[in-house]
Amino acid sequence: MSSVQVGAALGKTLFDELGAGGTVFLRVLFAALVLGLVWPPRLRGHGSGDLGLAVVYGMALAGMNLAFYSSIDRIPLGIAVTFEFVGPLSVAVVGSRRALDLVWVGLAAAGILLLSDFGSGELDALGVGLALLAGAFWAAYIVLSVRVGKAFPGGSGLALAMLVATVPLAPVGIAQAGSELLVPGALLVAAGVGIMSSAIPYTLEIEALRRMPTGVFGVLMSLEPAVAAIAGYVVLGEGLVTREIAAVALVVAASAGAASGATVAPRDA
Repeated sequence: MSSVQVGAALGKTLFDELGAGGTVFLRVLFAALVLGLVWPPRLRGHGSGDLGLAVVYGMALAGMNLAFYSSIDRIPLGIAVTFEFVGPLSVAVVGSRRALDLVWVGLAAAGILLLSDFGSGELDALGVGLALLAGAFWAAYIVLSVRVGKAFPGGSGLALAMLVATVPLAPVGIAQAGSELLVPGALLVAAGVGIMSSAIPYTLEIEALRRMPTGVFGVLMSLEPAVAAIAGYVVLGEGLVTREIAAVALVVAASAGAASGATVAPRDA
């Protein structure tokens, strides 16, 4: 979480030069190169089902990253991740069947309403919508990570998916950034962002999901909005007012509560 959110904050510093599309394209491209060197994707031995799964996983990664970066181009990082976390929260709630889950949904809804300032128009509506879209892709990413982790050894499935993700992002990145994609300084920062925001955290997450139920993973990931708010403050100077801090706390509490009660069949580590 620390790696991905600090990397996202650093990535936002490139928006003036590359735009959100150019930044996310370079982020995913460098991550794909690093992961491909560490875990060279091998197609031999995998049927069409496994390969199709990797393609879907890659498209989810592309959608999640593009929607998220487009969102933080319009709203603060901590707020964007709080809205985005509705996706993983939904995964946790779907996995549980307790009446208490209505409490967690209510807490999350209260946090979202508080964050939106009851529709006063202070937040960019498109930015919020993009964060929610990123959350939907994030939910798909969690579910698909489990399946890809089972189908491919090590990080080879992730490496293959990251290569797939560069394909739909390339035209968007080139259209937004153009020749700025070749500026050495921007390339250097983008390489660091790709390693910090994709290569390291995605590898750690897919390994974690091999070793723990998704419910436990969801509890740990519920701290993501808080970590994002801290990273946005430290790296970008994006402070949050008391109302926004309270909203983040409500979403964190709701996510932890819902995920801790999720019913997940035990898996062999």
